[in-house]
Amino acid sequence: TILNCSCCELRKYIFPYFLVTGPEFRNIRVGVGHRLDAFSSGVLVLGVGNGNKTLNDLYRTRVTRDYTLEGEFGTATHDFTHSGGVMERSTYDHITQDKLERVLAMLEGANQKALLMYSNVDMRSQEAYEMAVQGLLGPEGKSAPILTGLRCIHFQPPNFILEVQCLNETQKYLRKLVHEIGLELRSTAVCKGIRRTRDGLFTLQDALTHHYWTAADITQAIRQYHSSKKHRKRSQSPAKKPALKTSEDVTAAQQNKANEEAAVGTIKKLVAETSS
Repeated sequence: TILNCSCCELRKYIFPYFLVTGPEFRNIRVGVGHRLDAFSSGVLVLGVGNGNKTLNDLYRTRVTRDYTLEGEFGTATHDFTHSGGVMERSTYDHITQDKLERVLAMLEGANQKALLMYSNVDMRSQEAYEMAVQGLLGPEGKSAPILTGLRCIHFQPPNFILEVQCLNETQKYLRKLVHEIGLELRSTAVCKGIRRTRDGLFTLQDALTHHYWTAADITQAIRQYHSSKKHRKRSQSPAKKPALKTSEDVTAAQQNKANEEAAVGTIKKLVAETSS
């Protein structure tokens, strides 16, 4: 009957069947964690489906993020990037790695004071000490950007690379940071690149490049994350130490052993009498 139908009529017969059309498409909500702008790269956390609830928890926690910043001395631009309009050029021959590290130490110390100021905890309390030991000390809610770590990992003038750990930052703030470092060194500097290497628990090893943005690869990445999360929980749980035996426990064990031997002896005697 179907073979004699027209094309429009054929659609009425075939399209409603699941085996022909496949599963019905469903909208899947995808949320974005701490964002990256168009001039930055690295780890960008996405929440799929129920994972959006976890993103809210990620926002509320005091997790830090790691970046590598590529800088270049000698130029200042209107937007602090190497592709922006040049505002000024300056010399940089007087800059040494020792001078750069002193400026970084000064900035890190100033940000440590800001971290304590924004923390809603009495710094003289035991709670503040325990939070500091566990690395949980941080601002309550939104605050100004705070650097928790800052060091130079490559220095070859005019180029240098910084490793940064921070809270509540934006990529624009990080580019401006490179600019201010140049000014502190009586020179100028622009940011050539920003790469986020860690966002909380997520690192570059967990990331998928856009070539692997497929349903199968994303599902596999989610499974690997949950598996590693369970493994971390097991490794962090304290091992149970065997309890020490008291003299009463030893006496009870000896008594049980004696009772078992007596019972075995009785059974053997009964067996011998029956066989005889």
